[in-house]
Amino acid sequence: MQSTAISFSPSISLPKKPYKPSGSASLCRFNPLSQPLRFGSLNGSTARKINPISCSADSSSSKLNRNGWISVPAPVPERESDGVEVRATSVPESAGEAPKSKPMTETLVLGSLFGLWYLFNIYFNIYNKQVLKAFPYPVTVTLAQFAVGSVLVILMWTLNLYKRPKISGAQLVAILPLAAVHTLGNLFTNMSLGKVSVSFTHTIKAMEPFFSVVLSAMFLGEFPTLWVLSSLLPIVGGVGLASMTEASFNWAGFWSAMASNLTNQSRNVLSKKFMVRKEESLDNITLFSIITIMSFFLLAPYAFFTEGVKFTPAYLEAAGLNVNQLYTRSLIAALCFHAYQQVSYMILQRVSPVTHSVGNCVKRVVVIVTSVLFFRTPVSPINGLGTGIALAGVFLYSRVKRIKSKAKTE
Repeated sequence: MQSTAISFSPSISLPKKPYKPSGSASLCRFNPLSQPLRFGSLNGSTARKINPISCSADSSSSKLNRNGWISVPAPVPERESDGVEVRATSVPESAGEAPKSKPMTETLVLGSLFGLWYLFNIYFNIYNKQVLKAFPYPVTVTLAQFAVGSVLVILMWTLNLYKRPKISGAQLVAILPLAAVHTLGNLFTNMSLGKVSVSFTHTIKAMEPFFSVVLSAMFLGEFPTLWVLSSLLPIVGGVGLASMTEASFNWAGFWSAMASNLTNQSRNVLSKKFMVRKEESLDNITLFSIITIMSFFLLAPYAFFTEGVKFTPAYLEAAGLNVNQLYTRSLIAALCFHAYQQVSYMILQRVSPVTHSVGNCVKRVVVIVTSVLFFRTPVSPINGLGTGIALAGVFLYSRVKRIKSKAKTE
């Protein structure tokens, strides 16, 4: 359904005789008979005939008097115009209505994305840990995850679920360092998950803000404030306390997680320096998709030379493993690995980096708690205290960064 709007533009000539307001009221009398109506002044001046209404002006009359005169307000003087044209235009029925449901819809979508982000993370860590316990070859497992991600990206572009980008050679060269550190970051994470518990790996990965501050100061010239430095103290102290009392602690798992922090934060720093010119910039999802494919090709030669081809059914059966179960868990882990990173970038397009950082802190808490419950990981009181202090420091760091961001915008 459409409604009609009226617009005015000059086209019909109207009288241009100026109106002189006197602040008085016009008195009009209607005579139902066929006699002419007279226009005159109440002060006794001579009236002239007009048919069928006679009007007069009087500043003191405002009511119906005994002679049948009716007082009406004097017309308000208007600006002269050459004329008006009435024209009907089509206006949507919903015009003028505020989209009240839009904020609620956006909130529901954002909440659903956060829920999926956490859910995919939980499933990835649980299934990935199960695969690495049965098949202790982290390079091959990481390669399989990049392979599944590459297939999903190609399908996404082929089916036009997401616009396929046009990449130049210069852009590929610029993306190459990002792909290299992305490959190393995920490889080191899987190496750590294969050596120590999921909860301990994520407790160490809570040190990411520390590496972010150090690398930003070294390569971007962004020096931290005193408040930011203060927030790093509980992070470092909490991780140290948790490491001292971790039942599954070993140095290989510890340094792998630390190397993962270093490479992942290096990727973030390089991303800030990547493609400075606006016309060459890529959105986060497209950039991640390209990095996933490049990471597969970067890691494949190294996997074949170091671990060989050991993911075949024949090798797994010879090792006494349940082939179908291992393949199923590996596929679920790979799908969740790619899905949670895609959802993470979708969230980042809707919220500020600081809000995303707070959400990432909550995600780490959820993953640690669920992994402890699922794998029944033994946690001593001091170990739990250290993990809690480290996560509280991460949250404090996020709040300090938010205050800093607001100060910059003001």
